[in-house]
Amino acid sequence: MKKAVSILVLIITMTSCNSEKKHNPIEGTWRLISAETTEKDSTFSTFNTKTKMIKIINDTHFAFFNHDLKNGKDSTAALFFGGGGKYTLKDSIYTENLEFFNNRDWENNKFEFVVKVQNDTLIQKGVEKIEKLGVNRVIIEKYVREK
Repeated sequence: MKKAVSILVLIITMTSCNSEKKHNPIEGTWRLISAETTEKDSTFSTFNTKTKMIKIINDTHFAFFNHDLKNGKDSTAALFFGGGGKYTLKDSIYTENLEFFNNRDWENNKFEFVVKVQNDTLIQKGVEKIEKLGVNRVIIEKYVREK
């Protein structure tokens, strides 16, 4: 009887500790592979092959970093920017709350996107709108998961 109670306690303990966290498919480190912007009646690529951009998403925050591939040694093409903050994800609606950015006028704005993960690709499409800066555009970004 004592052995049966011990086994029962063990089973209850194992099942109560095995509360798995729901997998969030957008979590991870992503590298930008294409970017497209539509403003007014014009659509154009904003992907720069001379830079590398990554986006890191964990369970509560996102961050992105972009820099030139010449390590800042070409003063005409030297580039670095980065930003981040908290996000929410409800179904396929991903909302970034930009808390940090090297262009401070962009901070404290929310940007809503529809996201989709297909295999190792993250696609996000949404509107970037900041009235005080005259920014109002649709962006589509595609990222591949970094290994």
